Amino acid sequence: MTITAGENGLYICLVSVHGLIRGENLELGRDADTGGQTLYVVELARALARRPEVERVDLFTRRVVDPRVDADYAQPEEELGDNAHIIRIDAGPEEYLPKERLWDYLNCFVDGALAHIDSVGRTPTLVHSHYADAGYVGVRLASNLGVPLVHTGHSLGRVKRRRLLARGESSATIENTYAMSTRVRAEEEVLLAADMVVVSTGQEIEEQYGLYDWADEDKMTVIPPGVNLERFNPPPATFAPPIRAELRRFLKEPERPLVLALSRPDERKNIATLIEAFGGHPELRDQANLVIIAGKRDDIRDMDAGPRKVLTDLLLLIDYYDLYGVAAYPRHHASGDVPDLYRLVTRSGGVFINPALTEPFGLTLIEAAATGAPILATEDGGPRDIVGACENGELIDPLDAGAMGEKIHALLDDRERWRRYSDNGVRRVREHYSWDAHVESYLERVGQLGGGERRAERPELPDHLLTQIDRALVIELAALGDSTDKANRERLLEALRRHRRQVGFVVVSDRPRHQVLALLKEMAIPSPDVLITRGGTQIHYGAHLTRDEGWSRHIGYAWQPDRVYNFLAQTPGVVLRSRAVQGVHSVHAFIEDADAFEGIEAVENELHALDIHAHLVRLTRNELLAMPVRASKGFALRYFASQWDIPLDHLLVAGGVATDEDMLRGNPLGAVVTAHGKHELPGLTGLDRVIFTRAHGPGGVLEAIEHYDFFGACDVPENRDVSEGEQ
Repeated sequence: MTITAGENGLYICLVSVHGLIRGENLELGRDADTGGQTLYVVELARALARRPEVERVDLFTRRVVDPRVDADYAQPEEELGDNAHIIRIDAGPEEYLPKERLWDYLNCFVDGALAHIDSVGRTPTLVHSHYADAGYVGVRLASNLGVPLVHTGHSLGRVKRRRLLARGESSATIENTYAMSTRVRAEEEVLLAADMVVVSTGQEIEEQYGLYDWADEDKMTVIPPGVNLERFNPPPATFAPPIRAELRRFLKEPERPLVLALSRPDERKNIATLIEAFGGHPELRDQANLVIIAGKRDDIRDMDAGPRKVLTDLLLLIDYYDLYGVAAYPRHHASGDVPDLYRLVTRSGGVFINPALTEPFGLTLIEAAATGAPILATEDGGPRDIVGACENGELIDPLDAGAMGEKIHALLDDRERWRRYSDNGVRRVREHYSWDAHVESYLERVGQLGGGERRAERPELPDHLLTQIDRALVIELAALGDSTDKANRERLLEALRRHRRQVGFVVVSDRPRHQVLALLKEMAIPSPDVLITRGGTQIHYGAHLTRDEGWSRHIGYAWQPDRVYNFLAQTPGVVLRSRAVQGVHSVHAFIEDADAFEGIEAVENELHALDIHAHLVRLTRNELLAMPVRASKGFALRYFASQWDIPLDHLLVAGGVATDEDMLRGNPLGAVVTAHGKHELPGLTGLDRVIFTRAHGPGGVLEAIEHYDFFGACDVPENRDVSEGEQ
């Protein structure tokens, strides 16, 4: 089955979590998180929505309510026109946060996106994630929905870490500043799960994705970004834009050719070397003016350490080379000024330069080319492809200031070459880098992917309790306590009986169904409304344990149980029980020899190298469970909630074993109620929607019910008086 427009046309979900995203007046360069990626996803959404075969495009990003930023970013939805929409999802604190601080809240983002998709009333054709954090979200959305996943990395953690180390940063500093291990782990996960990876240049495949264990060149396709040709075009005959007056404040001879650099104030953009190149070349200083657009600022002293250092060094270098009168470095510019800045370069006979240490693609280069400005660009990365396709400029060594200055001077001095580069850029950008060409190629490639699945219809259970409830209590079997904890267990069961018509009762376990039923009987616990067993691979309903066949079909995608069983049977240190006692969608294994066992990560790498689609979870020190990539306790719980129209924030999830983490994260109300919960689930401490109870077992569940007023308001209280951090 391949993707087709179908009766209603394509429904495409784009995900770009961080930064400040809106339809107009994008604040590009405001900070490290609001750069070219934000423009790319907005333009992609609009270009896709203009296509007749596309019915709807939703661009998911994070909602921000913060007096430091415009109120636009607090609006839950914004129309982009042509059936394209920005959908802003609540995830974590309302304030604007850097991307490195968002990881703990991404499960909430997933849950919010799923709720919106449910409200749309149809399953997306595909999910397309942008950057590592959105990749984390995209993996979970695509797995929950059963649809293809497309991913664009934009930049990669391992590449960034390598360059930071080469610059002298310590591993500890890199980890603390950039949450690098979390980012790389998410990147590996999305590379494994993605059906297609979109890259801008061949260099990305060869030199960047080559650093990743789970990168598959067969999944990668080169589709260069587009440029909005309605915004970026050559200057008209009469041309006096507002930004020109701002530049003239700095310049003694403003009619000289302009040498323009436009980027965020980031050390990797290498602005300092450009200033050295200009300041150290006497002929160039007499020939041209230097214009540096490095983001926006009010007071450098109020900026974060990274941008503050870059801008401080910029000002010190301008002073050192005495570039007053020949260098402009305005504090502010509007989004609408950017095309005019490029046009001023063209009109003045100047050049646009990107001196970055490396550039994955170089969106500013094709923007400048579309206006007729010749380009000089770093030889490291995507500019090689742009210059090769457009023949509108030359590559430079970003580390050689002397050679950089000489190249600028030589190009400005050679008017015939300048005109050739200018004409080539205008013409060939339209041939190679228009958004129409981009989406044409994009839709052709995604059309070759396997199609998504229709969401399974829920089982027929006439007059069953699940058709009436509006919330559910979800308890991991281990959280029900041993057979001696009778008093609190009886109190809990009595509370459930009193609210029988309002509250569903769900038991979850990593154990097989027969073991779970035996333990429930031993504890005198009646059959739950829903039973989720074998780590989330089986869902059963009611006293008759009716199996949800839709869930079984959903997780069975690409599942090859015989290959998984045979692989684990041959894995050193591992022993298996017979096939007869294994689950349909799980393989239970024991680590018999810990010294011989290579570890879960190494074994998973071998599985994926053999193209065996499975993931491993560690149940205990000596037990493993292998299951389909779409299966987990958290996935099963969200599937159940969606099937029975129960909002995720009306689930109270009580757990405490290591495999409960994805079930407890996100929008459900969470409680860790086991004695060893803090040791088993350290990553959950400090989350607003997860408490660590004082009491354990059924007593802890009762404590959580009271904390969240589960039978009443069913919400997070303003004063969390029982959280772990306040004990």
